Amino acid sequence: MLASGNAGKLRELSALLAPLRLELLTQDSRGIRAAEETGASFLDNALLKARHAARMAALPALADDSGLEVDALGGRPGVRSARYAGENASAAQNLALLVRELTAVPEGRRGAHYQCVIVFVRSWDDPAPLIAHGSWEGAIARDSRGTGGFGYDPVFVPAGGARTAAELSPAEKNLASHRGKALRALIAMLTAPGYIPAP
Repeated sequence: MLASGNAGKLRELSALLAPLRLELLTQDSRGIRAAEETGASFLDNALLKARHAARMAALPALADDSGLEVDALGGRPGVRSARYAGENASAAQNLALLVRELTAVPEGRRGAHYQCVIVFVRSWDDPAPLIAHGSWEGAIARDSRGTGGFGYDPVFVPAGGARTAAELSPAEKNLASHRGKALRALIAMLTAPGYIPAP
C-alpha cells in the first residue's frame, strides 16, 4: 500500500520497484484518507503516513516524505513543501511563491537540495520499520523549464547540470533523484534480510 495519492510519486515508485515485481496500490484506491502531516521532520511524517495506511488497509505500507530545502530561505519550504503557499495550495502556487521569494537572490546563493525519507512497515505497529534516506543537490533557476516531474522540478537544476529536473527523462530523474536514491537503499534492505525474495 502506498500512503499517497500523488500520481507523480506513484509513477516514480512503481518504476523503481518494477524489478521486484511489486504492485503498489494507492491509499486513494481503497478510499483511505491521507494522514495529517503533523510531524516536525520528513521522518516523522513518513512514519505517520505509513502507519496510518497500514492500519486502515491492514496491509504492509510504503510512505515517503520529501521536500525542497533552499539555503537562502533557511531550509524552507522543507517539510511544508507541499503546503508552502497554504494548506490547499496547488503545486503551481507553491512554485510561484518560491520563485517570488528568490527574486533578489543572486546566482551564487541559490543552492538547494531535495530530501527524501522512505519508510516501509509490515504492519501499523511494526516495531522495526525500514527507513531509507536520499538527497539531491542543486540550485534554483530563475524561470520554470520543462514539463516532466512534479512539484518544484521545473526550477530545480541538479548540481553539475544545465537542465531542470522537469527537463530530464523519467529514467534520468530516477537514477539521480533523492527519491530514487532512497528507494534503492530501501530495496537493498528489503531484499537483504529476505523480506521480499528477489525474482
